[in-house]
Amino acid sequence: MTAILEALYHGKLKSNMNIVPSHPEYRSAYRQVTAELHQWRERLGEEVFRELEEYLDLCDSVNSMHVEAAFHHGFKLGANLLIEVMSNRETP
Repeated sequence: MTAILEALYHGKLKSNMNIVPSHPEYRSAYRQVTAELHQWRERLGEEVFRELEEYLDLCDSVNSMHVEAAFHHGFKLGANLLIEVMSNRETP
């Protein structure tokens, strides 16, 4: 536990940068997204594609905010669960 607290204190704990989904279809879907993005670039041309990229960046920002809120909620829920379990602990 001390190692995690030290890493957090020193700004070394950046778990969001190390997350790679383990879902079996992730890499295949990611490759498909990349391939389709290249196709859209060719179809739309640079200027219109740049507008599409701005829209997609906005969607990514909204999604990131949602994921962050879900993380906070899940962490608080887990912490509250531990508090409840430990405060209602029965002695053998």
